[in-house]
Amino acid sequence: MGKMIRSFLARKQTALMAALISATALAAAFIGQYGFDLHPCTLCIYQRWPFVVAIALGLAGAIVARRHPSVFTAILVLLALTFAADTGIAAFHVGVEQGWWQGLSSCSAEVGTAKTVEQLRAQILAAPIVRCDDIAWSLFGISMAGYNVLLCLGLAVYCAFQARRKGEE
Repeated sequence: MGKMIRSFLARKQTALMAALISATALAAAFIGQYGFDLHPCTLCIYQRWPFVVAIALGLAGAIVARRHPSVFTAILVLLALTFAADTGIAAFHVGVEQGWWQGLSSCSAEVGTAKTVEQLRAQILAAPIVRCDDIAWSLFGISMAGYNVLLCLGLAVYCAFQARRKGEE
C-alpha cells in the first residue's frame, strides 16, 4: 500500500499519468459520440481540445523528466494551466446546462464532405442539432460536463502540487 501511494506521488510519473488520463477521457468522449449516439455540442467539443494539449505536454514531460528537471517543472505548470482552462470551460457548460447563465449562440451539427450544394444542404438538414443546455447523459444527477469539472479540477491541483515539489522522488 505504501509503495502504491509513493508511486502515485512520484513527481516524474505525473506527466505520463496526465497524458494517459487525458487519452482515456477523449476515448470515452468518442465512444459516447460514435458508440452511443451522444452527439457533442459546441462546448463539448471545446472541452476536448485541452485534453489533446495535455496528451502532448504529458508525453513531452515524460521524455524530459529525468534529464531536464526545470523544463519538466515548466511542463507540469503548463499541464496545471491546461487542466484549469478545461475546468473553466466545463464549469461554464454546467452553468449553461443548469440555466444559471446564457450559453453560446451557436449550435453544433456534424457536416460531412459534400461534393455538391444539394448534398451539403441534405447533410445540414439531416444533421442533429445539439444544444449546449441539453444534458445528453448524466449519472447520479451529474452530467458529463460536471464529471469533466471534477476530473480536470483534480488534475489541475495535482499537477500544480507536483510542480511545486522539488527533486525526483
